[in-house]
Formats: sequence, structure tokens, C-alpha cells
Amino acid sequence: MSYLAPSEFVTKMVDAGESKIFMSTRDTVIRAYMAGAILALAAWFAITINVNTGQPLIGALLFPVGFTMLYLLGFDLLTGVFVLSPLAWLDKRPGVTIGGVLRNWGLVFIGNFAGALTVAFLMAFVTTFGFTQDPDKVGTAIGNIGEGRTLGYAAHGAAGMVTLFFRGMLCNWMVSTGVVMAMISTTVPGKVLAMWMPILVFFYMVFEHSVVNMFLFPSGLMLHAKFSILDYLIWNEIPTVLGNLVGGLAFTGLTLYTTHVRTGAKRRIEAVPASRVAA
Repeated sequence: MSYLAPSEFVTKMVDAGESKIFMSTRDTVIRAYMAGAILALAAWFAITINVNTGQPLIGALLFPVGFTMLYLLGFDLLTGVFVLSPLAWLDKRPGVTIGGVLRNWGLVFIGNFAGALTVAFLMAFVTTFGFTQDPDKVGTAIGNIGEGRTLGYAAHGAAGMVTLFFRGMLCNWMVSTGVVMAMISTTVPGKVLAMWMPILVFFYMVFEHSVVNMFLFPSGLMLHAKFSILDYLIWNEIPTVLGNLVGGLAFTGLTLYTTHVRTGAKRRIEAVPASRVAA
């Protein structure tokens, strides 16, 4: 069967979270590094399409190619482990602790950031011919994104901060849905199609993804965009990470876990004959 029912793929979500928590430090960081690098390359690709065609929808339609590649290769994004790792703790899997969950999040953050930063440097180098001239139109567009999505939020004060946080929540609602929907199918085409839809929504709607931003904003800083590292951290990365955590866990992880895993357990109990219960 090429389709799994929710009660089946939610169990796979918990299993995946458990395996990520017990993964070695080396493997976790390497897989996270590659995920950050591939997603950054996909963002560069999509922005190039947007600049060259003037049609953001085309870039959004093609951006998910990076997400599907990194998922099929078994690499890890922070947005994904925000959802999967805590489920293993909630399910009381042996040996899974809050410390293990936080360790997994921290290692994936480091790996994702290193991978995205590597591609940010390569992009900045390529678009300026080794920093010997001003950036080309793609590099300029990336620098403008960094300014607009830091100073642009800051200009609105508290309302801008809340908007940024909510965009982070909405982003990982969609991205984590992509991670989960890939588990619905047991075929590669089915997985790709299932992932593609929510990732397209997130990118076209310009929601805030912490790992994509690990590429966009350092790129802008390398290209001398008019915002600072502090602007990036306070008016984007930190609120985005928190929004990604809350949105993915609340809208995807907990809703599926509480309504399918626990419901399934309840049904199994109800299915036990009364004579056995009495015994």
C-alpha cells in the first residue's frame, strides 16, 4: 500500500524523533550541515528565478526542489526536529529526556547555520567576482531582502516583532506539514508531491524560515547591505526560531500526536472484550 493512515504515520513521526535524539554528534551535525547548505542553495535558486523572470510564483513553485532533496537524503532541518524530537519525549520513549531533545535542537542549529553560511559565502563570492565589484542583480536583491526583513520589522516596533513571530509560526506550520506529509506515502513520487504543496505555500507567502534566513541575512551582510548583525539577530533570527518552534509543534506535532496516537490507544482499550477487562 502506498498510503499510510494518520495513526500509522504519526507512529513513524515518533520513531523518527527518537532516532534523531540518539544519533551521534558527528552524524547529527553533518546531516544538519548538508540540510542547511542544500536549502540555502534552493533559496538562491528561487531568488535567481524571481529576479530573472519577475514572477515570484515561478520561484515558489521550484523552491521545494531543495527541500525534497534534503528530505530524501535523510538530512535534518531545525524546523523538522522542532516537531519530531519532542514527540519521542511525550511518548515516554526509554532514555529520551528533555536534555536529549535540547541537545538535538542545538546540534542541528549549529549544523544548519554552518551549511547555510557556507553557501552564503559562495553566493557572495560568485555574485561579486571574488568581492572585486558590486554584486550583480541577484546579489543586490538578496541584500535588499535582508534590509526589508530586519529594519522593515523594526520600523513597526512591537507590532513588527509580533508580525515576525507569527510569520515564523505560519512558516513551520507549513514546513513541518511537508515533513509529515512525506511520511504519508511509501513511494518517492508520492513523497515529493506531498512535500511540494505546503513548501510552495510557505515560500510564496513569504513566511519566515529560520534556516533560509541563516543564508539570506549573512549573505546580505557580506554584500554590505545596510543592517547589522544585531539587527539580524533581534529583528529576525531569534523571533523566527521561536515562531518556528511554536508553530510547528502546536499546529502539526501536538495536534497529530494527541488526536491519533492517543485516540488509537483509546480505541485499542475499547476493543478489548468486557470479560478480559474484568479479568
